[in-house]
Amino acid sequence: MLIENRPDFILVQGDTTSACICGLIAFYNNIPVGHVEAGLRTYNPDFPYPEEINRQLISRLATFNFAPTVRAKENLLNEKIDPPKIFFTGNTIVDALQYLLEQKNIIPHIEQKQNSNNRKILVTAHRRENFGKPMENICLAINDLTERFNDLEIIFPVHPNPKVRKTVAEFIRPGKQIHLLDPLGYSELIEIMAGSTLILTDSGGIQEEAPTLHKPVLVLRDVTERPEIVKAGGAIMVGSHRDKIVRETSRLLTDKRIYDSMVNIRNPFGDGHAADRIIDTLMWYFNIEIEKRTPALKE
Repeated sequence: MLIENRPDFILVQGDTTSACICGLIAFYNNIPVGHVEAGLRTYNPDFPYPEEINRQLISRLATFNFAPTVRAKENLLNEKIDPPKIFFTGNTIVDALQYLLEQKNIIPHIEQKQNSNNRKILVTAHRRENFGKPMENICLAINDLTERFNDLEIIFPVHPNPKVRKTVAEFIRPGKQIHLLDPLGYSELIEIMAGSTLILTDSGGIQEEAPTLHKPVLVLRDVTERPEIVKAGGAIMVGSHRDKIVRETSRLLTDKRIYDSMVNIRNPFGDGHAADRIIDTLMWYFNIEIEKRTPALKE
């Protein structure tokens, strides 16, 4: 397809294997590549696997690296990526979320979901490092929490990966307090996030969206390539440790002071104008004049 319809520029987003392969094919064909969400790192090739290596490879071959945070920019500079190839833009996921929240047909639906008296926890888990025993521990912690809090509801959209579904089916006791759902569309997921008290997740995207929705996050991983939210006070790393998940969740459900400190933070992943800054960069690259450039993010 790239040979038949040779594009002038290719944008790849994130750290999936498909993004890596697309970037590599473009590089082999001398087509410039822009990497959106560049510079996220754990520097552990196994966590996450294979995403950590994928994103490092893309950074090396990219014409432009669009870094979502100051830390991501610093990672790229420390790896000796040429500074003119690095642009600090924020993350486009914040753009998408803000756009969705501004739609008139979304906001009333969110408000309706918040009318229940029960407190809700959204759970998502899908990463390879959580397969097997770690996923079992997460499921057992969910059961523990519903036994401890009668007014708690768990909303768990279960990933289609058979390794996830098999463990959840074996160790979760669905019922009045635990709702196992099929995978959700983006707007449905955001509606549930907005109506939740807090979130348990190993998802990177949800870590970036939660601050805008003022929701605390307990990260079901031992490491994260998004430490900005932890540093800002909006997330706590709990891994897949059953006791720690139960302890930290219980603390947030019972200590208003701690809970409030986690919901009142500025989103460290952008201001909703990342796409505008990327477009400005591409216009500059193609020598197309624009009337007004998007203001730079403060570092």
